[in-house]
Amino acid sequence: ERPLTSGNQRPSGEIEPFLNGTSSNYVEEMYYSWLEDPKSVHKSWDIFFRNANAGATPGKAHQSPLSLAGLPQAQSLVGAQINVEKLVEDHLAVQSLIRAYQIRGHHVAQLDPLGIMDADLDAHVPNDIITSSDKLGEKNDLLSLDTTSPSFPTSDLDKVFRLPTTTFIGGTETDLPLREIIRRLEMAYCQHIGVEFMFINDLDQCQWIREKFEKPGVMQFTLEEKRTLLARMVRSTRFEEFLQRKWSSEKRFGLEGCESLIPALKTIIDKSSEKGVENVVMGMPHRGRLNVLANVIRKELEQIFCQFDSKLEAADEGSGDVKYHLGMYHRRINRVTDRNITLSLMANPSHLEAVDPVVQGKTKAEQFYCGDTEGHKVMSILMHGDAAFAGQGVVYETFHLSDLPSYSTHGTVHVVVNNQIGFTTDPRMARSSPYPTDVARVVNAPIFHVNADDPEAVVYVCNVAAEWRATFHKDVVVDLVCYRRLGHNEMDEPMFTQPLMYKQIKKQKGVMQKYGEKLIAEGAVSRQEYEEEIAKYDKICEEAHVRSKDEKILHIKHWLDSPWPGFFNLDGQPKSLTCPTTGLTEEELIHIGQVASSVPVEDFTIHGGLSRILKARGEMIKNRTVDWALGEYMAFGSLLKEGIHVRLSGQDVERGTFSHRHHVLHDQNVDKRVCIPMNHMAPNQAPYTVCNSSLSEYGVLGFELGFAMASPNALVLWEAQFGDFHNTAQCIIDQFICPGQAKWVRQNGIVLLLPHGMEGMGPEHSSARPERFLQMCNDDPDVLPSITDDFAIRQLHDCNWIVVNCSNPGNFFHVLRRQILAPFRKPLIVFTPKSLLRHPDARSNFDEMLPGTEFQRLIPDSGPVTQNPAGVKRIVFCTGKVYYELTKERKAHGMEDMVAIARMEQLSPFPFDLVKAESKKYPNADLVWCQEEHKNQGYYDYVKPRMRTTIERAKPVWYAGRPPAAAPATGNKKAHLVELKNFLDTAFNLDAFKDQM
Repeated sequence: ERPLTSGNQRPSGEIEPFLNGTSSNYVEEMYYSWLEDPKSVHKSWDIFFRNANAGATPGKAHQSPLSLAGLPQAQSLVGAQINVEKLVEDHLAVQSLIRAYQIRGHHVAQLDPLGIMDADLDAHVPNDIITSSDKLGEKNDLLSLDTTSPSFPTSDLDKVFRLPTTTFIGGTETDLPLREIIRRLEMAYCQHIGVEFMFINDLDQCQWIREKFEKPGVMQFTLEEKRTLLARMVRSTRFEEFLQRKWSSEKRFGLEGCESLIPALKTIIDKSSEKGVENVVMGMPHRGRLNVLANVIRKELEQIFCQFDSKLEAADEGSGDVKYHLGMYHRRINRVTDRNITLSLMANPSHLEAVDPVVQGKTKAEQFYCGDTEGHKVMSILMHGDAAFAGQGVVYETFHLSDLPSYSTHGTVHVVVNNQIGFTTDPRMARSSPYPTDVARVVNAPIFHVNADDPEAVVYVCNVAAEWRATFHKDVVVDLVCYRRLGHNEMDEPMFTQPLMYKQIKKQKGVMQKYGEKLIAEGAVSRQEYEEEIAKYDKICEEAHVRSKDEKILHIKHWLDSPWPGFFNLDGQPKSLTCPTTGLTEEELIHIGQVASSVPVEDFTIHGGLSRILKARGEMIKNRTVDWALGEYMAFGSLLKEGIHVRLSGQDVERGTFSHRHHVLHDQNVDKRVCIPMNHMAPNQAPYTVCNSSLSEYGVLGFELGFAMASPNALVLWEAQFGDFHNTAQCIIDQFICPGQAKWVRQNGIVLLLPHGMEGMGPEHSSARPERFLQMCNDDPDVLPSITDDFAIRQLHDCNWIVVNCSNPGNFFHVLRRQILAPFRKPLIVFTPKSLLRHPDARSNFDEMLPGTEFQRLIPDSGPVTQNPAGVKRIVFCTGKVYYELTKERKAHGMEDMVAIARMEQLSPFPFDLVKAESKKYPNADLVWCQEEHKNQGYYDYVKPRMRTTIERAKPVWYAGRPPAAAPATGNKKAHLVELKNFLDTAFNLDAFKDQM
């Protein structure tokens, strides 16, 4: 982009390189002006264009008429002796200078309130930027943009230059002296705001940003706006000071050093409300959370203060969480716009950034339910810490959902509380990129860095960010460059590791005081008004503190971030403890089956192989049977007809990893033409969303969890490509799904479909790690619960999640429908099959799915063993696919009347009552648990103590399965088959355990 100089000039007659790229725009603009009126351009341009029109090459057109005397129109220009080349070169140099400021001005902006660090980790000033402090006023020699670009003598500083169309610094003026150009660029790009945007590849978006920051006088605030900003700074600052005075030894992760965050958030919300937003979903880490709850969401102060009372009794429900993790939901009037606004701050764990995709999922759901297809009514705001934003991979995963059709929330405003330290780690050790925000560049999000000690700059930037989101519906990042006045928490000593920084911080005047003094000096407020504002808020805090002492019990439900109006009783309990039948009429099953086996769109050509699949489905429906894909279709289709939205998300879920589902049909002749038969189920059905996700587990599972939070009246499912891969989303499982209700009194009905089974496909395509899910179940293995009529539903109500491994499609159908028909919501973990998808025996008859039928927690043996239970020598309990291998082996051994096989379909909550009944049925049988997984994996460690409790430890529970191992499965096919044969032989060898007795 550098113009030519004498040192690298091309031979005369060649096309000038300044006519390439953006430079040509400038020349072209001048040329069109000349065509309209030759006097509208400088005389030198007039000569240039006259010569060019007369036939001179660009290399000669700038020359004086004397050297062009042979040209027809040149004689009249003999008297003109001017160096056009120099003028063109200077104009292009000015254009390069402007562009340099736009691209790199942020590197020299004064962003650090402490004045000791460069926000981009680099003290080097770009050498193509002139700053007034060190070059304009102090140098009388040549002013260089850099070592190779054209140089301006100081006399050129007063020379007037035409401004290109790519800048707005002129305002209404089209020409400015160089000195003024540099001054205005400095004001726009090198003060307390640093703007990163020139990487964006959309010209309109770049022009929009330029106009917002370059236009003279854009950062003007009315008296009323300044006073409001001061009041917000007072609330933000005095809230933290009040907590520090009252509870100096309590952890609260205060906001001291970045008090500007509160007016920043309130500005984003105000501007968004003005643009039509009615619902804002927020996520944030612990720093400043209590302040945000108090001063942005407007939670009652006494409910916050009572959290500090160590004598407060435990919660009425659940185990609770620390105060700086809790969320909140509040609908109120926005005082600035006088419009209703709903604000919710999501509860989240200490795992920084884990809440990001959860917020996006909930936002997407809220948009979906109110028909907000473009994000005009519902938006998300995400707050981040600088170290976490750069360090946590889920940030990148979440950004990459931002423009995907089924995941986009149409723009998120990200606010980074950049206190330039991560616990004890300096930024230089915490990231390799210049800024903590560089991850946002991957989605062309503009990044606005701002010095948090300049509240007016902060508010201006936040207004622009909110307007950007409302205009373009794309992500935007506000980087609040601030500091942390205290340690990582209030008990921590930062001088151990950052002595110089904290010496400076101790000298630093607070931002409220700075801004108050500024407004007093301007005459915007009097000192008395300033002090009265402080006293007024202090009084509010004191009165709330007195009221907080009356609180005796911590009610976690007061901190609920996603209420479900009308779903529960007023006290938050289920309206009943009964579950309706999950069966369907034959007519409904046939109707759904017909949709599943047809193409409901005319002139739609499907793949030949798919035609055979649909034809086979039609035959199954005629025979009143369903396979796995049809069982799922029956569940989804029936719920859609009942008005329940179904959303299935994950990698390759539209077709299914194992090519069994085919919920999205593709026209073989027309690109991108698709048909989703499930959306042609009935005229008034709920919509069905099935969407292939990005290749992410952590981000996408978090997103679906958030989606499921918004409403209980939706079946939201996430399917792993293979169950093995769920562990990259372990944080969502461990911190949100498993303990979510206990920590935050927040129910969630998300369904995890995890393909699982030892099929000889190696250690990464075999196990969904059932042992991990079962280990986290909250039922007691050593206590036999009292068996009542409502035992099954009460167990479900009391558990933290439900774990099943269905052996037939009919039971899978029932458990999916039960998920919605139950009067409460619990996460459902389903270990789904692979080979069983097409296994001829893994079919269900319509009779197992009719009204009156329900999910079978345990399927007893219904074969010959029932004719003489006393003669049965062994009962083998198992779950999932291994059942079919056991029945085949039993038949081969001719032991169908000697060995009973019971399928445990629901592993947790454990079916104590049914296991007890089945064990009693065969009084002379020994008990064996058989699994295809290794002994230290799978289900054995979970089921053994519970089975022993069920039979009052009267008998041992023997093990038949693979031996302990480090890996989930062997990678050798032969070894796999040997292992299978060995444990099946053990299961049917009645003497196998005699030496262990």
